[in-house]
Amino acid sequence: MYRIVFLLLSSLLLVSCLDKKAEAIGLPYYNEPDFTPIFITDTSEVESKIKHTIADFSFLDQDSTLISQKNIKGKIHIANFIFTTCGSICPKMTTNLKIVNDSLKSHSDIVLLSYSVTPWIDTPNVLKKYKARNEITNPNWHFLTGSKNDIYKLARTSYFAEEDIGFSKDSSEFLHTEHFILVDKNKRIRGIYNGTLALEMQQMIDDIKTLENKNK
Repeated sequence: MYRIVFLLLSSLLLVSCLDKKAEAIGLPYYNEPDFTPIFITDTSEVESKIKHTIADFSFLDQDSTLISQKNIKGKIHIANFIFTTCGSICPKMTTNLKIVNDSLKSHSDIVLLSYSVTPWIDTPNVLKKYKARNEITNPNWHFLTGSKNDIYKLARTSYFAEEDIGFSKDSSEFLHTEHFILVDKNKRIRGIYNGTLALEMQQMIDDIKTLENKNK
């Protein structure tokens, strides 16, 4: 009997220690398209070990406003890739991202970027109607359009947006992914989530709050 109690207490202590260790380490970084996590305990090592950052970009949003890396400077952002005529995963992804948006609507340091993967169809006016139809009023949630080649290159080589490693793909091959990518204030990837699963939105909300706390 005493042995069973001892083992239970030991297990609880071990889990508690692991949770505290994970909390101390914080979120991982990602340098490669295979999303191998890199945990760093010493912040002075980040510059030398984490080389990958989101490349500079410039696209029009639903209001025909030019959105670039200047708009995410010093801010956490979430990126996803959709198209307005999508009848499969995109509506679900937009609905789920609204969960995050509504939970963090008072957080001015969070930017949401929804890139169109059919920019030749999704003009600013089309995206404006899409945003209104989905009752999205957050001025920090931008629906972006522009050059197909530029969007696809950014998606595959900067955000590692697809499950298959993107570097080997022809740039013209259609891009369709359910991933949400979480990027910190220094443009480094810190999380990837399945945008079709509402349960993963709470994890992303928690991770965003972790990033915010680390930067206070």
